[in-house]
Amino acid sequence: QYKQTILGPLWYLIQPALTVVMYMVVFGGIAGIPTDGIPRPLFYLAGTCMWQYFADCLNKTSNTFVNNAGIFGKVYFPRLAVPIADVISGLVRFGIQFGFFAIIYIVYAIIGGSGAHFTWYALLFPLLVVMLAGFALGFGTIISAMTTKYRDLQVLFSFIVQLWMYATPIVYPLSQTNSMYWNGIPVHSLMCLNPVTPIIETFKYGFLGCGEFVGWRWLIYSFIFMSVLLVLGVVVFNRVQKSFMDTV
Repeated sequence: QYKQTILGPLWYLIQPALTVVMYMVVFGGIAGIPTDGIPRPLFYLAGTCMWQYFADCLNKTSNTFVNNAGIFGKVYFPRLAVPIADVISGLVRFGIQFGFFAIIYIVYAIIGGSGAHFTWYALLFPLLVVMLAGFALGFGTIISAMTTKYRDLQVLFSFIVQLWMYATPIVYPLSQTNSMYWNGIPVHSLMCLNPVTPIIETFKYGFLGCGEFVGWRWLIYSFIFMSVLLVLGVVVFNRVQKSFMDTV
């Protein structure tokens, strides 16, 4: 990915660092959005490293048929191996960025007064990563199957992913919505209907101790949503792969 670049893999660290700085200036400085008492770099980095993995895998898997049409047309192999490989290889970048988060966490722990602390929910970390990977694979394979006929979906979906981030508590704490209502419906519940929200919030609560645990019902909801979506994505993907060369 970073062939013939001067900094090479360092971009894996530079990109989230610059993103966090931008969030600190815009959402922390200008908008003044609180971060539940957690230092802004830690709070933003926690959400960013998880979301980046999900978004990157989602964008790659959603273009599977279009980007690999040349290979698919020359030799047969299980097509599903490509989006699965994208999700697995994305763990390398995620591991580097999570390590960056861990370093910043340790620095604040040494300095003291960060307010961040572990809870036992941090043990759910492997499950949370698997769930994000499952969502990316499920959504991505469905969109990839649809874009073989309707290329407009590529542009539309990339825009939706950007909006999706703001519907997920990445740059603001979910606790801010506790007292908000929309047409009599708690905004907190509406936010949790976003299946990625319980995953991100559980990660933050586990490693930062900020806010409050969203509850097992929402986490189970996300897991069931992911499982159904993953099965649906595989079925649709396998059905489209039989004739996609006629439309790509």
